[in-house]
Amino acid sequence: MKINQTVLKEFILVGFSVYPHAQTFLFVVFFCLYLPTLTGNLAIMGLTWVDRCLHTPMYLFLSALSFSETCYTLTIIPKMLADLLAKDRSISSIGCGLQMCFFLGLGGTNCMILTLMGYDRFLAICNPLRYPLLMTNMVCGKLVASAWVVGFFISVIETALIFRGSFCNSNLVKHFFCHMRAVVRLSCLDSDLTEFTVTVMSVSGLMGTFLIIILTYVFILSTVLKIPSAEGKQKAFSTCASHLTVVIIHFGFASIVYLKPEASGGDDTVIAVPYTVVTPFLSPLIFSLRNKDMKNAFRKVLGKKFLE
Repeated sequence: MKINQTVLKEFILVGFSVYPHAQTFLFVVFFCLYLPTLTGNLAIMGLTWVDRCLHTPMYLFLSALSFSETCYTLTIIPKMLADLLAKDRSISSIGCGLQMCFFLGLGGTNCMILTLMGYDRFLAICNPLRYPLLMTNMVCGKLVASAWVVGFFISVIETALIFRGSFCNSNLVKHFFCHMRAVVRLSCLDSDLTEFTVTVMSVSGLMGTFLIIILTYVFILSTVLKIPSAEGKQKAFSTCASHLTVVIIHFGFASIVYLKPEASGGDDTVIAVPYTVVTPFLSPLIFSLRNKDMKNAFRKVLGKKFLE
């Protein structure tokens, strides 16, 4: 039974301090990844807002994803970059709870929006005649709002479960942000039960959304294979390629973090980097470079600037 229950006012994020000689190098690497991540997402949101040709559900979902990912990275990366250069790596208990809540909420929202993007492609390919009636911009907005509500509803429950009691002994969080597993292990309550509960909730949400996406692509594939012309098949697949690539990267890296067995070992801090830093970096890159409409919109904006 745990003793020495204390009301902690702050936590210390151990993070990458275990690699003291690599701090400056890691700062440069993460900063160089974060800057294009932020720029790419802001560019997607800006182009979607400016170009009326992009005022369609597919691009509104993409813009919503970019906004969600921008908030997601702002929750973690600026603090991580500051801690790489600072000696004081403390974070208040309230700040830790808020960071965890926003991280989980925005992560869940990202999964939901990716699922909605898959559903949008399913309707466009499998029900092309009814698509304009089923997926209007108004419906798109309501679905995105629902994704935020569901994501943060689960997040608030998980955060409340972790912070419902006091914490024992150490206030050292062995991570570069307030990751739920790292914080729950400091709890005075039955940390194993709480960790199992919140992990099951997260994994259920992760796997549930992923399986829905897989199901939509099974229907999409069966429909595309019935298209007689090779050109028609290629056109249909091209609208899904970017989304499918991001889904594989997003859920692939996330599963490494959440499905990793406890006994497998490994540094949780390093393992979380691909999911928290690399995935948000690749997402806008894939959606913008592989998308003709987005590239055309960018050329239009550049053309107007030069003409002025």
